[in-house]
Amino acid sequence: MATQTLTNEQIENVKFFQRNEITEYHIYRRLAGKMNGKNSEVLSEIANDELKHYNFWEKYGGEQIKPNRWKVFFFYWITRLFGLTFGIKLMEKGEVGAQELYREATQYIPEAESIVDEEDQHEQKLIGMLKEKKLDYVGSIVLGLNDALVELTGALAGFTLALQNTRLIAIAGLITGIAASFSMGASEYLSQRSDDSSDAFTSAIYTGSAYLITVFILILPFLLADNYFIALGFTLIFALLIIMGFNYYIAIAKDLNFRKRFTEMAALSLGVAAFTFVISYFVRMFFGVEV
Repeated sequence: MATQTLTNEQIENVKFFQRNEITEYHIYRRLAGKMNGKNSEVLSEIANDELKHYNFWEKYGGEQIKPNRWKVFFFYWITRLFGLTFGIKLMEKGEVGAQELYREATQYIPEAESIVDEEDQHEQKLIGMLKEKKLDYVGSIVLGLNDALVELTGALAGFTLALQNTRLIAIAGLITGIAASFSMGASEYLSQRSDDSSDAFTSAIYTGSAYLITVFILILPFLLADNYFIALGFTLIFALLIIMGFNYYIAIAKDLNFRKRFTEMAALSLGVAAFTFVISYFVRMFFGVEV
């Protein structure tokens, strides 16, 4: 047992540290069992560090603490669904608020300084060693998503005013989107091939798939709603949600500025949609088209 006399508040903080460490130990251990090669080794090493930290804090907490089973379940499946890098970095970012408590603990448990240093440096170094193939194709996904959002929101805004019929708008948007997705995939393939990339076909699949999925999401409101202006409103909302979700994922996985990326992409997509909507109004008036 530790010889230091701790206050009740300090003991509660130590128990909080214990719970964090043993919870993360179980998360990393479970993930290590699902990985192969280098990633499994790195995760096992992190898990062992977390268990070592837990044992250190247990000396001062005075009792064994059980892990947060909900947190283990949540981060395990978030990682399995959205990727290793995203899940682990999301978990680590969630611990930012606890870092101040760890620092304060060194004032009444000086021996904890080495543990805190490991939390700050060693784990981040190990996490940087993780390799995840899907992150190599983020550029291709960005290309597909960005083009689909900009082009199709603009096209649907134009179709809305020109056609004024949700079924016709959906059909026109679907044909345009499918053709564009194949075009984008082919362009990405040729671009990668010109750079002598061995993953040209995979990059093309990621680009075309990202484009096509976005197309179906943006067209969905026109298949479900009768009022074309309401459908367009939901399409723009869906576009913003896609931009928000994807940029949040990228910001976490690649340590980028979420607000800046989201603002730029949202402004571009909505700006093109607004401009196309106005152009469509004048085109309709000029040709005197009535559908």
